[in-house]
Amino acid sequence: MRLLWDELRAAVPLIWHGDPHLLSVIAFTAQVAAVATAIATVIGLPVGLALGLGRFRGSQTLRYLANASVALPPVLVGLVLWLAFAPLGPLGGLQLNATRRAVFIAQAILALPYTVALTSAAVQGLPPGLLRQARALGASRAQLATLALREARIGVVAAIIAALGTTLSEVGAIVIVGGNVYGYDQTLASAALFDANAARYAEAIATGIVLGAMILILLGGLSLLQERSGGFRWRFRTAA
Repeated sequence: MRLLWDELRAAVPLIWHGDPHLLSVIAFTAQVAAVATAIATVIGLPVGLALGLGRFRGSQTLRYLANASVALPPVLVGLVLWLAFAPLGPLGGLQLNATRRAVFIAQAILALPYTVALTSAAVQGLPPGLLRQARALGASRAQLATLALREARIGVVAAIIAALGTTLSEVGAIVIVGGNVYGYDQTLASAALFDANAARYAEAIATGIVLGAMILILLGGLSLLQERSGGFRWRFRTAA
């Protein structure tokens, strides 16, 4: 217990006084989370909407695959990317292993299933009569998608927050493809792992505290959003 207390006392000043290395890791983590979540949102929202509204052959199978992909092991994703980016791999010419770009790619791939699966589920959870009535009134595909996105907005935002949480906390894939190089391509999660393995426990605790605080803020935002769902509005033009 004394060891834990001593390391915690050493960790707090690192946060309070703004340790340069910790600040650089926070900045890179925020950058990775923002870029990866944006990519996952831009790609995942249209795909999730298409699956949620899906009235085509094989849509149910695709929804099953989307839901299953949420449980995709990060280590497996990292291994596949590492082999793909290896010099003799199909994408070896890009020379991405042990680079920051590989970290962005890995995090975007891991965040994508959340935006696809949760958006699809949110749209499927809408009252069946709502979309049926819109179709009967002659709504176009774009207008139908806009209506579904507006009505399922809470679930859609939850999907984006879940994707963002994944980009913040995941560590397996980025350690493999990024190399977890000190001061270069470390996120908060991978930096905590690095420091713990190096017996730098104060640094690891400080990093973990910051990471935990960021995740708690996300969860708090989601809870607040759910409680105030009646007052949350997105403005879209829908079918007349």
